[in-house]
Amino acid sequence: MSTPRLADFRRIVVKVGSSLLVDAERGRVKEAWLASLAADIAALHARQCDILVVSSGAIALGRSVLKLPKGPLKLEDSQAAAAVGQIALARTWSEALGRHEIGAGQVLVTLQDTEERRRYLNARNTIAKLLEWRAVPVINENDTVATNEIRYGDNDRLAARVATMASADLLVLLSDVDGLYDAPPGSGKDAKLVPVVERITAKVEAMAGASGSELSRGGMLTKIEAGKIATTAGTHMVIASGRIEHPLKAVADGAPCTWFLTPANPVTSRKKWIAGSLEPKGTLHIDAGAVAALRRGRSLLPAGVIKVEGQFARGDAVIVRGPDGHEVGRGLVAYDAEDAEKIKRRSSADALSILGFGGRTEMIHRDDLVLGRE
Repeated sequence: MSTPRLADFRRIVVKVGSSLLVDAERGRVKEAWLASLAADIAALHARQCDILVVSSGAIALGRSVLKLPKGPLKLEDSQAAAAVGQIALARTWSEALGRHEIGAGQVLVTLQDTEERRRYLNARNTIAKLLEWRAVPVINENDTVATNEIRYGDNDRLAARVATMASADLLVLLSDVDGLYDAPPGSGKDAKLVPVVERITAKVEAMAGASGSELSRGGMLTKIEAGKIATTAGTHMVIASGRIEHPLKAVADGAPCTWFLTPANPVTSRKKWIAGSLEPKGTLHIDAGAVAALRRGRSLLPAGVIKVEGQFARGDAVIVRGPDGHEVGRGLVAYDAEDAEKIKRRSSADALSILGFGGRTEMIHRDDLVLGRE
């Protein structure tokens, strides 16, 4: 399999760590470096790429603003520092991207938001709308309310989960090093950069080292774990140096880095997950017109649903059956069973007046639907 090029990708998640963004000695954002990264993002954005940023730095900035002493922080101190730092972090990204006339939207998530299906759908829909508006979602772990994550967590795995949630086709992990080496750099061994990893094996995992930065909570091991999450979901991943200016341009120009390849793509991987990994909680029976529309690649609208069975919640998997009772497909439903019952056979425009709130136009969006032939 040939090495990918940055220009090949349509939706890219860029992960930025604290040690790259924040000057540890001065406790300030590295303005020149961030400006160069924002210019790289703007160049990709101008080519109609969807860009998402997963940024660390809230705790580091917060402890600087609050003038907290160096050294480990208690959990409650970390949470309070994050509350202050999140404001500074959001402003920093908004100003950097704003200079290129790109809007930024802050999205605070925890690992649970990417695992619990209802919260997962909420976050996914918010990110999708920001991208539709051509804004750049700037995503950060919500350290103000996180507990375990502050003690052991890292934004590498969170970035991989975000990439999966957003159906991104590339995850870029900007790092203190320019990729995965077959031995720890500086260990005295003749360490060589591994340019391409076609599959993450035990041998690849054994190459991972520990974190080497005061502000970093990750390390190569967590990057390998992020690679597992991403590539399983059909997302390519690249580890590249963030210690240089214009780091994304450097990757595009062929700078040393490590590519982790996937044979799948985000859409097929997601649909495989829907079709085979989730237990259906109910059934939607649809009319012949809706079946024909689904076969043409359309979403399932409430008007096409003639019967609702089962007790399911928004985000649950359901079976879709045609008028003859045969299974047409499976998907993630956008309404609870009770609300689906109320709006079946009705137009999407009627949903607001019937339910009293504006939900999704679709009962099941086509991205959340897999047909029997797929």
